[in-house]
Amino acid sequence: MDNSTYVALSLAQSMRRDLDVTANNIANANTAGFKGEHIVFESYLHKGGAENAETEISFVAETGSFTDDSQGALSQTGNALDVALLGKGWLSYRTEDNQIAYGRDGRFTVDTDGALVTLSGARVLDTGGGEISIPPGAGDIEIARDGTISSSIAGPIARIGVFDLPDLQALNRLGNGMLVRPPGTGTGLQVPAERTEVVQGSIESSNVQPVTEMTRLMEIQRSYERAINLMNGSDELRRDTLQRLGRLG
Repeated sequence: MDNSTYVALSLAQSMRRDLDVTANNIANANTAGFKGEHIVFESYLHKGGAENAETEISFVAETGSFTDDSQGALSQTGNALDVALLGKGWLSYRTEDNQIAYGRDGRFTVDTDGALVTLSGARVLDTGGGEISIPPGAGDIEIARDGTISSSIAGPIARIGVFDLPDLQALNRLGNGMLVRPPGTGTGLQVPAERTEVVQGSIESSNVQPVTEMTRLMEIQRSYERAINLMNGSDELRRDTLQRLGRLG
């Protein structure tokens, strides 16, 4: 393949990855606490061969992705076990396969064992990393701005763990809006999020802007089509050249 084909191929591969990420953002536009993901691209300059030593060929290179941690809008639910976060902090969960995960989805409920869990079944953790349990017959539940859970009968029960994530961009996406640290990197340092407030009776909406993402989706599709057309054009030109050479021979 000639250089134009390689350039077009690099663009097509990058746009395909960007398409997957953007489509996932759109699919989670209504997922509580979801944070959008965006791809980072850069140009990779390559010197031409012996015949074009002074020519630089620019390829598209994907350098990774980042999580947009901007605040989502808050909406009131009136449910005493729903919480939203105001600030950069993250809730901590223990998943069903015993992984420590982080997220912003505060739609909580109490399971049959009395554990405070998310709607997906992950157990909510306190400031020390322990699972939170609500005692039977606890009465009305109140959750303070610092995450302290109290009941009208049992008094203080636990404090919801809210943590800062200095290594946020290194975390992997797990699903249900949750993030986990890569395998083999340990649990990391638990840094309490002192400047994040817990708001009872509300949930945080996704920070994805559907109109913006749809516009970007169309731009990606057009870029992908241009890359495919360029590769097809190069193939047709090469085929036509070979046919002409064959007739001359």
